[in-house]
Amino acid sequence: MFSRSAVAVTTGMLALSLLTACGSSSGGTDAGGGSKSDKITMGFAQVGAESGWRTANTKSIQSSAADAGITLKFTDAQQKQANQIQSIRSFIQQKVDVIAFSPVVESGWDSVLKEAKDAKIPVILTDRAVDSQDKTLYKTFLGSDFVKEGTKAGDWLVKDSASATGDVNIAEIQGTTGSAPAIDRQTGFKAAIAANPKLKIIASQTGDFTRAGGKQVMEAFLKAHPKQINVVFAHNDDMALGAIEAIEGAGLTPGKDIKIVSIDAVKDGMTALSEGKINYIVECNPLLGPQLMDVAKKVVAGETVPTRIETKETEFDQAAATAALPTRQY
Repeated sequence: MFSRSAVAVTTGMLALSLLTACGSSSGGTDAGGGSKSDKITMGFAQVGAESGWRTANTKSIQSSAADAGITLKFTDAQQKQANQIQSIRSFIQQKVDVIAFSPVVESGWDSVLKEAKDAKIPVILTDRAVDSQDKTLYKTFLGSDFVKEGTKAGDWLVKDSASATGDVNIAEIQGTTGSAPAIDRQTGFKAAIAANPKLKIIASQTGDFTRAGGKQVMEAFLKAHPKQINVVFAHNDDMALGAIEAIEGAGLTPGKDIKIVSIDAVKDGMTALSEGKINYIVECNPLLGPQLMDVAKKVVAGETVPTRIETKETEFDQAAATAALPTRQY
């Protein structure tokens, strides 16, 4: 009898121990010894793959998620807002821990972001902002100050054109219509060049942030304004590179006959700058992955994060680009 009782007590204690160790969702551990609650799943809805910048941005996010031990559910919206909204709703249905995305355009997000909020899934905006009046729909915006980027481009042109005796005619190749970088870069640039009344924008059209779009728009500008354009302001390097093709196709020399100022500082753009085909580039850093994963962990843990997290960036002239190219990561 004593032996049977001892066995029963021991068995009961063992069962209780196993239940305590493995049956609790809040206190369990995985095979590696970490808490199950530490496992984070992120849904990320990318704009697309429209440029070298975006490709570098995607690679940074994917590699950083792997390094951080975060499970990444990644979608490519192909520059269509409807696709991004569909992806976000899918992430909500899958009950991911956090959602991050780079909005195709600024407006039209309140409804789907409210759905995420109601599902208690925090949202992080990366690279591009939204114009929602309800700031509780997302936790933070991680990215560049696009107005500042446009301002830097305009400031350079003001200095470069200080000795001009006549009007300096500018052709502006805009990013995707309605997107935050297109709106803000134009705003900053226009405000900066207002310091010199000789600087005049005589043509402005979207190239949709693509090299093909930049070439097409520049070809149209050259036909509409033959021998009148002095400067091209491209909202990103890919469109500037497309503009270079069009300028060369017209028998002109980019960087001399028509000066070019751009934003991004991707490797192809920096190469063109080192060759003198682009005159000045304002950096927009695409390597947001490490910062995003760090912020995601804090948000999921319930920590308070700043509502605006700005990336650190610089500017390049020909000499600086030549020096930076050998170690350029993107």
